[in-house]
Amino acid sequence: MYEHDVNTRSENRSEPVSTASSRILALFDDPDFIVLDGAMGTMIQKADLPSVRHPELYNITHPDAIHAIHKAYLNAGSDIIYANTFGASPSRFAEEEYSFEEVIQRGIELAKEAAAPFGAKVALDLGPLGVLMEPMGSFTFEQAYDEYAAMVKAGAKAGADLVVIETMSDLQETRAALLAVKENSSLPVMVTMTFEENGRTFSGTSIEAAALTLEGLGADAIGLNCSLGPEQLAPLAARFASCSSLPIVVKPNMGLPDPLTGQYHLSDDDFTAAARKLVQAGARILGGCCGTTPSTIEKLSQMLSTQKPIPSSRSLDAISSARQFCLTDQIHVVGERINPTGKKRLQAALLEGDLDYVARLAIEQKEAGADLLDVNVGHPGVDEVEMLPEVIRTIQSVCDLPLLLDSSNPQALEAGLRIACGLCAINSVNRSEKSLNAILPLAQKYGCPVVALCLDENGIPETVEGRLEIADRIARAAAHYGIRPERIWFDALTLTVSAQQDQAPITLQTITELCRRYPSRTILGVSNISFGLPQRQLVTQTFLAAALQAGLNFAIINPSLAPLMDTIRAFNVLAGYDEGSRTYIEHYAQAASSTPVSRPSASASKAPSLEEAIYKGLEQEAASACKALLAQGVQELEITSNYLIPALDRTGTDYEKGILYLPSLLQAASAAQAVFEVIRQSLASSSKPRVSRGTVVLATVHGDIHDIGKNIVKTLLENYGFTVIDLGRDVPAQKVFDTVKEKNIRMVGLSALMTTTLPAMKETIELLHTLENPPKIVVGGAVLTQEAADSMKADWYAKDARQTVQIAEAFFEGKGAPDGSPASKGESE
Repeated sequence: MYEHDVNTRSENRSEPVSTASSRILALFDDPDFIVLDGAMGTMIQKADLPSVRHPELYNITHPDAIHAIHKAYLNAGSDIIYANTFGASPSRFAEEEYSFEEVIQRGIELAKEAAAPFGAKVALDLGPLGVLMEPMGSFTFEQAYDEYAAMVKAGAKAGADLVVIETMSDLQETRAALLAVKENSSLPVMVTMTFEENGRTFSGTSIEAAALTLEGLGADAIGLNCSLGPEQLAPLAARFASCSSLPIVVKPNMGLPDPLTGQYHLSDDDFTAAARKLVQAGARILGGCCGTTPSTIEKLSQMLSTQKPIPSSRSLDAISSARQFCLTDQIHVVGERINPTGKKRLQAALLEGDLDYVARLAIEQKEAGADLLDVNVGHPGVDEVEMLPEVIRTIQSVCDLPLLLDSSNPQALEAGLRIACGLCAINSVNRSEKSLNAILPLAQKYGCPVVALCLDENGIPETVEGRLEIADRIARAAAHYGIRPERIWFDALTLTVSAQQDQAPITLQTITELCRRYPSRTILGVSNISFGLPQRQLVTQTFLAAALQAGLNFAIINPSLAPLMDTIRAFNVLAGYDEGSRTYIEHYAQAASSTPVSRPSASASKAPSLEEAIYKGLEQEAASACKALLAQGVQELEITSNYLIPALDRTGTDYEKGILYLPSLLQAASAAQAVFEVIRQSLASSSKPRVSRGTVVLATVHGDIHDIGKNIVKTLLENYGFTVIDLGRDVPAQKVFDTVKEKNIRMVGLSALMTTTLPAMKETIELLHTLENPPKIVVGGAVLTQEAADSMKADWYAKDARQTVQIAEAFFEGKGAPDGSPASKGESE
């Protein structure tokens, strides 16, 4: 339902209603193309400057060198140059001699001095903060926002012409940066994320989800940079262009680097020839990332002068989470169960802060077939402004469905929209001026679709004409805020047939007329129709079928009621939405002909097993299940071996298959950690020795300050039961050596992201090999390859955090390296 080929679905796209997206192009009077600069880091390396912890310090210590780099790119034809401010965050410079404000101020000054004679523009360059965001890590959205807001204020004060947010892989961190720009400056902003060849970031964000989210939040140009060369990025750029009306930005690497020499495999001519494919894909703003130089940009600029841009595509009509998107012009099931109205168990969970119960509701609705989830926490005694963001965080840590945020409190809605990752929808607005003035600005700011109720201060009209008149007024008000008709989801409203029988056909006729008059969507709380009647499911199911025939897009129902889901699946076949009946056949093919298709679903009141709780990332549930097993007399080691490790292995296998993504892997690991804590406490109370699967030293090598990958490895290793000694980043070889010798460590993990720090990795390995009983060494990082690991005489190369865990498990269990892991076979001590 989600991964459609958006190139073949032109009916799902619509023209933008404003020209706000042209602000970047307007900096140069709407040119055919804008030429960006190339790699700053590559040129700094070529300048052979003395080593510093943060290259942004060169703005102050070696300003002539930075000025010269800018000037070289300007001479090559760059229209926009990025100031040397990529990593100048408050936290990174907290203990430096110079403040981040001073570094940013000087960086912008140097760039503007160089750009002035050329009429070029200067961008404040913002990169990742180098931390793991929630739920993968502990760094909060608010903390990230504050960091970026401080940088934006400093850059705007220094005179930057625009802001660039680049090399981002976490959509939530990207959202924090973009909101910081929009709320603390009036500068145009470009956003580029870094994707793998499969079209996803390391955290699983898809191109479509990124495009929807960033365009919704008001980015002026979007695209991708780093990771890959121009040829590999071309199809990804085409996907961006197919679902966004914004100018597309692409800054590729110079191909792939040799991890031993640091040299990239493409020549300037190769790069330029491949970059033609980026133009054909729809890119209008192009430059270079790692490995590119002024000569590369000069060739690129010459090539672009002979090209004509591909006309911009139209926006994708969809909503999304961080990883999945949902086209809005088809039929979708909105899970209704996260709404405390009439649900005592959910009311109690919200009052008690039992968010694991909410997480179970989300998971069960997804498994039952929901396409998006309605989220409502309104109940007496519940602070919606505080609770709605917490519930959203919890849901999005375990479930990747898009969300429909449901509240009558505008402050709660804004709090929820701010924290929700992806492009949510708002439920709801009505015709009253108070509602329009409170809700439509939120829909405009966050780019959200909004549910429009066909009612006003006088209640629900009893006629079709009355409801349509309200719909028309809401549509006009939304247009005033630049909200496209496709972003309005009209709710014709369902009244209980037991009390107002004549209103059921009015609702159905209103849906039909709304679909005829507007290019908008329709939504309905279907279950209300049968309240107070016996055999409610029968009435609801029949009304649902009639509403679908009338043109309903979004059915708010309980997806665990199989007859309702059966109706929708069958209707999708009959209406032609389920092409070739593939979804229908896939769902029902396994059922025996004698088996009814309507099956009851499991209730959220039933606690999941330990294995399921770990797999789904439910920490409290996992801990409770572990305690229950201990109470039954199951031994701690048996729980670890027979329940916990198999659950983690299942999670890891699905991660490797692409069924799960990194956030789910880490969430499962966190649930496992909660189990390990229960086991630890049990062992302590019984005076049994603490169980550790082995001790591993981790370090990012000297000269390299990038440690996100190493931190992910640490999290997984600890949550798989290993003890980790984390030496941090930029670690000298001698410190690693001393730690290993002192503590008799048997396994070391070394990480590097920069080709320039690979010699430091090799030096560390060589020093460790001088020990009488050297440890086994696993290496990893974006610039590492198997060949590089072999040349350094590392024992293993791990392509990702999951494989590092597999290597550790095999080594400490005396099995050598796991299948697919090369190098020597270590024996555990």
